[in-house]
Amino acid sequence: MMLECGCPSEYPDWHDTDVDLGGMPIHVLPVPMLVHMPLAYETYLKKQQQAIFRLELKERWPGLVLLRTGMLRGRIVRLLVDETHSLSSQVGHFPIPYQVRAWLHHGNVSTIRTVVREMQMALIDSGRMPKALHLCYLTCPRCSEDRGGEKLLLLRHWQESAMLRSRQHKRTMDQSR
Repeated sequence: MMLECGCPSEYPDWHDTDVDLGGMPIHVLPVPMLVHMPLAYETYLKKQQQAIFRLELKERWPGLVLLRTGMLRGRIVRLLVDETHSLSSQVGHFPIPYQVRAWLHHGNVSTIRTVVREMQMALIDSGRMPKALHLCYLTCPRCSEDRGGEKLLLLRHWQESAMLRSRQHKRTMDQSR
């Protein structure tokens, strides 16, 4: 169920965990960006919601939208239920594997800098190469006060890196001497 404002009423409890989204069906809609800021974000959210309704698709967590930014073009992604089949070009699957580190952030976009940096350093220290960052707005300014403040779910895609693993192993060997 989605709230009237469009925020998800339910979302996954993935705080400080690694999750494999590989093979999960998704609905993707490109969004124009200007220096990593989405243009007409709410318009594209409504457009995507209408497309999902027209295609008769079911969302895993209604209203949970993953925003991936880019310099000029980004995309918004919604997770669909496993038995989704559609011929639409906007429906696809995450590649296998698609590992993400999740973090529930209490605050807004202006306060995520240190959290993102800490997530990135923790991934690098564990021998994983950070890739794309997805933001999920769990509350909007209208409902944030009633739902315990502003919340964002940060999902940082990562891949195993042999180079980072060898550096980490070398560092631990040097420290043990």
